[in-house]
Amino acid sequence: MVILSMDIPEEIKEAKDIIQTLLKAKKTLRMYPQNNPVYQKTMDDANDRFRDFFAYNNTLTLKIKQNSIFYEDEQVFYSPEKEDNLALFFFKDGLRELTFNKGLSQEELEEFLRLIALDFDREAIDDDVVTLMWEKDFQDIRYVVDEAYLVDADAESYEQVAEEKLKEQVTDVSDLMRAYSDGFTEEDVKSISIVPLTDSDLQSLVKELEKDSADKIEKLVAILFELVRLAEQKRDFEDIAVYCKDAIAYAMKHGNLIVALDLMKRSHEIIDNQTLDEDEKKHIRTLTLFLGSEEIVGSLAEMLDSGVDIEEKVLEEFFGYLEKNAIEPLIKYLGELKTIRARRNVIQALIVLGKKDIQAVARGLGDQRWYVVRNIIYVLRKIGDRRAVEHLLRTIRHGDIRVRKEGIRTLGELGAREVIPALRECFSDPDIQIRVATATAFGHIESEASKRIMLDQITAKEFRDKELDEKKEFFEVLSHWKDQEVFDFLVKVLKSRFFFNRAKLFENQACAALCLGFLGNKDALPVLYAVRDSNNKLVSDFAGIAIKKLEYGT
Repeated sequence: MVILSMDIPEEIKEAKDIIQTLLKAKKTLRMYPQNNPVYQKTMDDANDRFRDFFAYNNTLTLKIKQNSIFYEDEQVFYSPEKEDNLALFFFKDGLRELTFNKGLSQEELEEFLRLIALDFDREAIDDDVVTLMWEKDFQDIRYVVDEAYLVDADAESYEQVAEEKLKEQVTDVSDLMRAYSDGFTEEDVKSISIVPLTDSDLQSLVKELEKDSADKIEKLVAILFELVRLAEQKRDFEDIAVYCKDAIAYAMKHGNLIVALDLMKRSHEIIDNQTLDEDEKKHIRTLTLFLGSEEIVGSLAEMLDSGVDIEEKVLEEFFGYLEKNAIEPLIKYLGELKTIRARRNVIQALIVLGKKDIQAVARGLGDQRWYVVRNIIYVLRKIGDRRAVEHLLRTIRHGDIRVRKEGIRTLGELGAREVIPALRECFSDPDIQIRVATATAFGHIESEASKRIMLDQITAKEFRDKELDEKKEFFEVLSHWKDQEVFDFLVKVLKSRFFFNRAKLFENQACAALCLGFLGNKDALPVLYAVRDSNNKLVSDFAGIAIKKLEYGT
C-alpha cells in the first residue's frame, strides 16, 4: 500500500491525510467498542482531518479506481494488494466516486466509518457497501455507482414505474434518489443501459416539481374557499375546515409560508362576514388554533432554521395570526433551534403572543435548559408586564450565573417595589457580576428606598476592600439620583482625610470624583479642582475626567 508524497498543494496533502484516517478507522473501529479511548481518539482524529479540509473547501470528491483513489486528478492512494486495499474495497461493489460535503456532521461521519469497518468477508452481512449506504440515507455523503452495477430494466416499464414512484415521494433530493432506485424490481430485469442523473439534473427536477406543487396548492386553496362561498350546510363548513388544515400542513412542510398566509387571510374574511352565523364560522375559527399547533410550529421552526430567506414583513404577518396556544410549542422549539436568526424570530413571536398570556410564557422559566430560561426572561422583560415579577423572583436563585444576571436585570427594569428585598440579598453573592448587576437593577428602580440601599452599600466597611471596577460601577449607579443628598455625600467622600488603608480609600475618592462628573452639577468644580492636584494619580486622573465632563460635556 502506498500513499504518494511529493511537493503538492496543501489540500492534496489534506486529502491524503483523510485517506490515511479512513484506513486507520476501518481497522480500529472493528477492533474496539465505542466507549474505548482508542475508538474515541480515532473518531476525534477523523473529525479533525475533515474539519481541516473543509476550512478552505466545500466538498471533497474522491474518484475510485480498482487499486487507486484520485483527488483533483492527483493520485492520493495506491495499493496493488488485495488486503487492506481501500480502493478495491469500494471498487468491487461498484462505487466509482465518493463526495463529502462541508456540512458533514460528526454523527454521519461515524456512521460512515462504522459501515466501512464491517468485515464483509467474515461476517454474515447480506448487503454490500452501496446498499448499506443507501439505507443510511446520508445527507452530506454522496456517491456514484458504475451503471454496470445497477439493476437494468425495460425502458418502457422502468419509465412508468419510476414516474409512479416519484409522484408518491416528497420532492427533495434524497427522496428523488429513493424513487429512482425503487423503480426497479427484480422481475423487470432486462438489458438496458441507464445513464445516471447528475446533481444538476436532480436539482433542476426538484425545482420543477416544487414549482408544480406550489402552483397546485395555490389553486387548491382558491377552490376550497370557492366551496365555502357555495356551501349550504354546516357540515360543508366542517369538511372544508379539515381540508384547509391539510393544506396548511402541506404548505408549511414544504416551506411555503405565503400559501399558508393566503389561506389564513381568506379564513378571516369568512369570519368577518356578517351574513354567516356563528355555527358556520366556528369551524373556520379552528384554523387559527391549528396554526399554533406543535405540528405547524415545528414546520415553521424547521423553515426558520434552514436559512431560507423570509421577508420580515411576511413573518410578522404570520405571527399576527397565531393565538396563545402557540406559546408552548414555540418555547419547545426555541431550545432546539440551531441558528441565531431563527431563535431571534421565535423570541419575537413570543413577545407578541406573551402579552395575551403571561402565565404561559412564564411556565418556560421551569425549563431544564439554562439558555431557554434566559431567553424567556428576556421575553418577559420586553413584554414589560409587572405580573411577571412573581415568576421572575425565583430566577435570581438559578444555578446558572447567566440566568441570574438576566433575572436581576429584568426585575430592576420592571421596577416593582416587591423586588427590593429579594434583590438586596444578591449583594452578598460571591460573584462580582451578580453584585454589579444588582447595583444596576437598583439604579433602574430609582426609588428613595433603592437610593438608601445603595448609600448603605457604599458606606459599609467591607466596601473599601472591593475591587476598583466594582466600586466604579456602584458609584456610577449612585449618579442616577441627581439630588442634593447624593451630591453632599460625594463631596464628603472626596474631602475625607484618612491615615490607614490609604490605597483602598483613595479608590473611593477617585470614584466619588468621577460620579460628581456624572451628576452634571457644576457646583462640584471647586472641590474637583482642589483634588486634581492630589498626590494620588488615580484621584487626580478621575477628577480631571469629571472636570472635563462638567465643563465641556464630554
